Amino acid sequence: MSLSPRTKTRLRRLAAKYETASFADDDPIRFLHTTSGPGVETMAFVAACLSYGSRKQFLPKIQEIVDMAGGDVHGWILEGRYARRFRAGDGRSFYRLFSYGRMHELFAALRTLLRRHGGLGAFLRANGATTAPAALCALCGAFAGKAAPIVPKDCSSACKRLCLFLRWMVRDGSPVDYGLWSDWFDKSTLIVPLDVHVLRQARNLGLVRTNAATMHTALEITARLAEAFPGDPCRGDFALYGLGIDAES
Repeated sequence: MSLSPRTKTRLRRLAAKYETASFADDDPIRFLHTTSGPGVETMAFVAACLSYGSRKQFLPKIQEIVDMAGGDVHGWILEGRYARRFRAGDGRSFYRLFSYGRMHELFAALRTLLRRHGGLGAFLRANGATTAPAALCALCGAFAGKAAPIVPKDCSSACKRLCLFLRWMVRDGSPVDYGLWSDWFDKSTLIVPLDVHVLRQARNLGLVRTNAATMHTALEITARLAEAFPGDPCRGDFALYGLGIDAES
């Protein structure tokens, strides 16, 4: 199943319309643009991990963590200060299915990784993970059994939040995405961050027929988007987002 010239043109028009600097105003990537140095990777990872559900709900929760950390999420985690607010075994809900105890486990596992490698990019490079499939498996493995379901136990699921994190870190030449790893990570291998909203718009465009939000589906949609955006399939993520906005207006 290949894209028609008309569909390619529509996707490119939507991407050009929505991939603008103003996109970040109401998007979790805005937290990266107020961070610098080694903290960018850590901030991106934490923000991506909480990016599901309604933006009106999860953006304030990300901001709450930034406020707890005094603006330095990287140092807050690296120094273990998160444990004052997020205690092991605390079953109270922090955000939806993520309890304070689960968040503690996420931060503890991330702290171990940061202390060992210095950063998430250094961790991936040490593991030779310079493509999205390899990076997803490496990240799932690093957090396996320590932060589920915040980080998937393996890379057979759609891994939406991890794919979003990689998009932010890798895509260059964008007014939105950060592109910090663009010199060593192959952006042509990025996988569209798949959730029910993206899947709905992909179906509306005829990119897929399935209703299953799986890694197989994410790869199928990404392959179709690569026809419209050769070498940069995740630019199509903005097009699918824009399709949903246009449909609502």
